[in-house]
Amino acid sequence: MRVYRITLAIIGLIIIIFNDTFGKLEGFPEFILFYFIIVCITIFHWLFVNIKFIINLKNEKAKTELMHLQSQVNPHFFFNMLNNLYGLVDKDSEKAKKLILKLSDMMRYSIYEGQKEYVTLQEEIDFISTYIELHKMRYHKKIAINFEVEVENKNQKIMPLLFIILVENAFKHGVEVLRSNAFINLLITSKENEISLKIENNFDNDEKSEKGIGLQNLTRRLELIYPKKHQLIKSINNEIYTAELTLKV
Repeated sequence: MRVYRITLAIIGLIIIIFNDTFGKLEGFPEFILFYFIIVCITIFHWLFVNIKFIINLKNEKAKTELMHLQSQVNPHFFFNMLNNLYGLVDKDSEKAKKLILKLSDMMRYSIYEGQKEYVTLQEEIDFISTYIELHKMRYHKKIAINFEVEVENKNQKIMPLLFIILVENAFKHGVEVLRSNAFINLLITSKENEISLKIENNFDNDEKSEKGIGLQNLTRRLELIYPKKHQLIKSINNEIYTAELTLKV
């Protein structure tokens, strides 16, 4: 292709230099027209190839960034669970075994299903249910967790490990910090072209909470996979934090 473009350039240069001589030849105007058509086609082809290359490069960069973001999901939870298991091994081996089985299921889902582009809504609901069960097993204090599902089609496709970030955030800044009367209300709903999660939890205003990568991770993943097709609303009212995520699918 490079040789082809060089050849066209040389022909063009010859035409310009010897224009007076070639201009007297019969059929020269038709040749000029044909030449410029070929030049235009070559330019358009070059532009198409380069634009396609840039788009592919951006897509590959976005995929690489997405894979990196997905690999950051849930480390805080897994570290905490492993610490709990260490303390339970000698005190309550049966409970420790149950925790290990559930934790292995979650890790398997995060590693294998979490790398997929999409999973079913039912798979995400099951993952969140297991997460909640594990938390109930590890706490000695009483907590109130209300998890409701109002879904029309459980086979709807959704990007994996999106909702868990908001759920984990509610536990991390609410249940894990409060000594008593901790609660979490979680609702997942879906319609024909829409899936939403609403979660609220109480928290202690006096406790300092560090800004983690969880919500930043979620925001960026939503921008990459659901551009202009999502809405994330966060609010605080009377020491109750509410987050609502809506996806257009």
